[in-house]
Amino acid sequence: MPHDYRRIADRIAADITAGRLRPGERLPPQRKFARRHGIAASTAERAYGELVRRGLVVGEVGRGTFVRAADGAPAGRALTEVTDTETVTALASGAEATVNLELNYPSAPGQSELLAPALAPLLRPDVLTEALRPAPATGTAAARAAVAALLSTPGWRPAPEQLLFTGNARQAIAAALASLVRPGGRVGVEPLTYPLVKEIAARLGITLVPLESDDEGLRPQSVRGRRLSALYLQPTLHNPTSVSMTAERRHQLAEVVGELNLPVVEDRIWSFLDGSDGSGPDPLAAHAPHLTHVVDGLSKRVAPGLTVGFLVVPERRVEAVGEAVRSGGWSAGRFALEAGVRWIEDGTVGRLVAAKRADAVLRQRLVAECLDGFRVRTDPRACFAWWELPAPWRADTFTAAAAARGIAVTPGRAFAVDPHRTPDAVRLGLASAAVPELARALRTLAGLAGGQSSRPS
Repeated sequence: MPHDYRRIADRIAADITAGRLRPGERLPPQRKFARRHGIAASTAERAYGELVRRGLVVGEVGRGTFVRAADGAPAGRALTEVTDTETVTALASGAEATVNLELNYPSAPGQSELLAPALAPLLRPDVLTEALRPAPATGTAAARAAVAALLSTPGWRPAPEQLLFTGNARQAIAAALASLVRPGGRVGVEPLTYPLVKEIAARLGITLVPLESDDEGLRPQSVRGRRLSALYLQPTLHNPTSVSMTAERRHQLAEVVGELNLPVVEDRIWSFLDGSDGSGPDPLAAHAPHLTHVVDGLSKRVAPGLTVGFLVVPERRVEAVGEAVRSGGWSAGRFALEAGVRWIEDGTVGRLVAAKRADAVLRQRLVAECLDGFRVRTDPRACFAWWELPAPWRADTFTAAAAARGIAVTPGRAFAVDPHRTPDAVRLGLASAAVPELARALRTLAGLAGGQSSRPS
């Protein structure tokens, strides 16, 4: 009968909801399930697919199908779900975790009080009229000058005429890739990459190609012979591993992309945390200025709700990338642009960056203290940590167990480009939770990971 698979899925869903199947439990292989229940293998496959569609289970290549979470948990039951926020990998449910370590937006004490004065002049009717007009992809002269100064490092200062503006950094990435790569093209990336880049690539019809990396970042020679149209990289405080390329590695990579005439999209969204003076290492654009498209923005420096994305592009590509911004509908809002310029010029952004840098150091001390003895990859300046879980924990099982304790973390497969190589690791976003909540969450997770009785069998 055509609806048999749905009834089978309903029965399994009921077992999940009732707690007879717990988060992290593995379902029988489809063929074994089919034999056990006397149904066709194709029916079992469709039933499992229906459970995936409902968000109740997740399939892992080479491992099997595992329970994510149950909907409609009775009152008083331990929380077993988290809200899907930054990535598409959160456990399926409408309930929010008590401590969300998926979200990762740094905040500074008194941030709103710092931001408010620059907004007040924008609310005058004459100023507001101008601020509500559409903004071109090239922004305004004041914006170009202010952002060129903001992004400068000791060895690199972008020319104001090479700057373009988008609504946020994600849109800047999309515009850069759309202008560089045709549908069907191939983009080289680190084997672990920003999850939304995977989504952007899928929407643009682009194939992501994972390249070899080590403790210094992408290996330049891995770029050769791969038939790539472009690279997308995070050379500074890579998300999720926090690795930063050395100056020598950047120089070597610039030489290789120069030989290949291979464009680069360099994501520097976390670079403001690198270096006590805020300068950090020079971007790849300092080594390969004719090929590198630098992406940055205000969401992490300031706040996610009123932000602007920045694109510094090679001079000859300003028109092409600007057209991609316009055709994609990714232009920055004029009000946000005006506010951002005022925050840069009056020193507010600089004060927020200093406070957020100090806050990141404090939170990293908590990680070092609470997760001592575990294999954690991070940087003392970063706002996140990459935790390689102890055996026999699997990332999805640990994520579900953490959610049952009211803590949301991001499983490693969210970042993995190759679906056949998903690490048993989780990313911990350190920036959004209050410090006392973060400390309690880290101690709870450490106890969970180290407790033999709590580990999956």
